[in-house]
Amino acid sequence: MVFSWRGVMPAVTTKFTKDGALDLNMFQVNIEAQVAAGVNGIILGGTLGEASTLTGPEKETLLKRTIDIVDGKVPVILNIAEQTTQGAIDAVKAAEKNGASGLMMLPPMRYKANDFETVTYFQEVARSTDLPIMIYNNPIDYGIMVTLDMFEILLDEKNITAVKESTRDISNVTRIKNRFGDRLKVLTGVDTLGLESLLMGAEGWVAGLVCAFPAETVAIYKLAKAGRIKEALEIYRWFLPLLELDINPQLVQNIKLAEVATGIGTENVRAPRLPLQGAERERVLKIIEIGMANRPQLPDYLHLEEAIF
Repeated sequence: MVFSWRGVMPAVTTKFTKDGALDLNMFQVNIEAQVAAGVNGIILGGTLGEASTLTGPEKETLLKRTIDIVDGKVPVILNIAEQTTQGAIDAVKAAEKNGASGLMMLPPMRYKANDFETVTYFQEVARSTDLPIMIYNNPIDYGIMVTLDMFEILLDEKNITAVKESTRDISNVTRIKNRFGDRLKVLTGVDTLGLESLLMGAEGWVAGLVCAFPAETVAIYKLAKAGRIKEALEIYRWFLPLLELDINPQLVQNIKLAEVATGIGTENVRAPRLPLQGAERERVLKIIEIGMANRPQLPDYLHLEEAIF
């Protein structure tokens, strides 16, 4: 299997039983649905994966189980979100030992590091491994912006090769491409800018609603990269109200409700998260209900070839 930061890579949810244990059976159902739909990788332990509630052994279990399920068809990437540099290095070593193909890395958690500290953190962790690294740049949610000047320094590390672009500034895709070309692969991390980012030159999409709608997400990517923009846009316009469930503090609960609707998940979350209640639950269910009622017929997207444009 050749590793490439390209295509649709779901940031998958972690499945739990009603009593809060890992639900590995439903987890497998979802991972198999992702692979069958044509995703290009699986990302574990992100925000959607409720990583902050998972123990080290649970992350190890999920990583090993995912590697078994995908059986070499796609790479498995683990998110690294730690409070200390040594903690991040330890997590990377564990990921490497347990078979991860690559890493997604957040800046230091809880502490708002300055530019020098952030760069040093990424450098020291990158130097501890040969695994390819995608920097998760999300200043909106995590308070630290990785600037282009910071990336200029970071790209001296041969295994820092991609960015999950979540600044919510669509122009940043073009800025990155203008400055770094193919040196830094761009994967959009904001569902509501998915198609726009692909058309601006992003190589991939770290997606959220893909957890419930894998085929539709991959179809948009494939159609866009094949130059069939009108068809991609039609699906994307249908998808947008659902995609907006991703840019919400309760994105985990929202997306898990959507997974229930498509039969590849449950709404069980781990406290302090709780299932949606009251009017907000009804609002989200209505969006999902409308989406399901108007779910589009997809073309044979799996065999499309990428165009050069």
